Amino acid sequence: MSVLNFFLFCLFFVFGTVCSAGNHGSIGVNYGRIADNLPQPSRVVELLKSNGITRVKIFDAESSVLSALANSNISVTVCMPNGLLSSAANDQSFTDSWLNSNIVPFYPQTMIEAIAVGNEVFVDPPITPYLVPAMKNMYASLRKLKFSSDIKVSSPVALSALQSSYPPSSGSFNSELIEPVIKPMLTFLQRTGSYLMVNSYPFFAYEANTDTISLDFALLRPNEGLKDSANGNVYMSLFEAQLDAVFAALDALNFNDIKVVVSETGWPSAGGDTEFGAGVDNAAAYNGNLVRRVLTGGGTPLRPNDKLNVFLFALFNENQKGGPVSERNYGLFYPDTKKVYDIPLSLDALNGTMSNPTDKSKAKVPVASPPVNQGPSTKGRTWCVANVQAGQEKLQSALDYACGEGGADCRQIQSGGRCFHPDTLEAHASYAFNSYYQKMLRSGGTCYFGGAAYVVTQLPSKFVCM
Repeated sequence: MSVLNFFLFCLFFVFGTVCSAGNHGSIGVNYGRIADNLPQPSRVVELLKSNGITRVKIFDAESSVLSALANSNISVTVCMPNGLLSSAANDQSFTDSWLNSNIVPFYPQTMIEAIAVGNEVFVDPPITPYLVPAMKNMYASLRKLKFSSDIKVSSPVALSALQSSYPPSSGSFNSELIEPVIKPMLTFLQRTGSYLMVNSYPFFAYEANTDTISLDFALLRPNEGLKDSANGNVYMSLFEAQLDAVFAALDALNFNDIKVVVSETGWPSAGGDTEFGAGVDNAAAYNGNLVRRVLTGGGTPLRPNDKLNVFLFALFNENQKGGPVSERNYGLFYPDTKKVYDIPLSLDALNGTMSNPTDKSKAKVPVASPPVNQGPSTKGRTWCVANVQAGQEKLQSALDYACGEGGADCRQIQSGGRCFHPDTLEAHASYAFNSYYQKMLRSGGTCYFGGAAYVVTQLPSKFVCM
């Protein structure tokens, strides 16, 4: 049976137990806490255990959370926030102190398996030079404590670190990052036996390219697949295509022995008017089908023997997050611990679901046309806006390029369009620049326009039409 047929067989096998390639992956969950209505950590731990979740990732090293996770048999990835990277890079005594305050009091009763040094650091260029030195100091401090063989050091990378991603076999890292940071980081991961963390969000690629990406392909539902013309590999999901673009980028730099963990992926259950594809049914389909894909075993076309290890984003809807509506609606659970939608989150639950196939996330839809021109995006927290300091002449010239040769969709900022108001050069240029930036899948260098634009990670309210 071919790999493709095996996957399809597993996807539609609904009686008995889960198909197995003898290589089950793992499902974890990101436990974010930017909210004022979440349950106490002790109750969260019970929620994780009752749903068979054995791996969790948090975005700091909060003591109350780490204490609650003690003796729970749940593996934990903690994070050093981006704001601490410069201190961590400049002085190993800082990482010594950080570990003594945030790890030593809890380990090993709390099963800390990894420390994420920063998060999507490349999106914030000023702190990028600090990343590898901070990782090295963290590892050196772990060695002093004799923890380095059990606690890995890594850092989540957004897919915007890729310069090329389509077809997947052409995957390559941003050339401007390779020598100063990508190669040193990969060399560190290789030397320490760690893995690369990657944040992958097919939702954002679909949202920005609904005319060319099949929703079925994005949601891991039945579809005709996408053939990579360079090597003949067939992709049945955007998730796998994005992941193989990362593997191809690693292979291109001769780091094909480095493993990859998907540190974030998910789909929002609600979104704003322009957040196409957001919704409960689609979120259930994406996360439910991804769990099945991971737990049925096997890897991607480029790395068929590698396990898929994935952390879903996120455990709860977080009501205090900024940005678009979707940012507050990635949760698998509401703050009262009720499920937003019902999907299996463990192998035991998946076996039960497949022997009683009533899960609505198992889509039964017609086969779709193969998608084209899709590729990875960033975490989805970046937009391209006009730099008013560039002056009106440069803004107008860049606007003309974006709407003309650049191919941005500028229909909505024409007279009568829904984004015509406010009728200002800054607003219209920002809309056009962002349209081009999203069209180019947020690739490095596509939000510059000769200095007329720049990337933001929190969309200003005056640009809400974007």
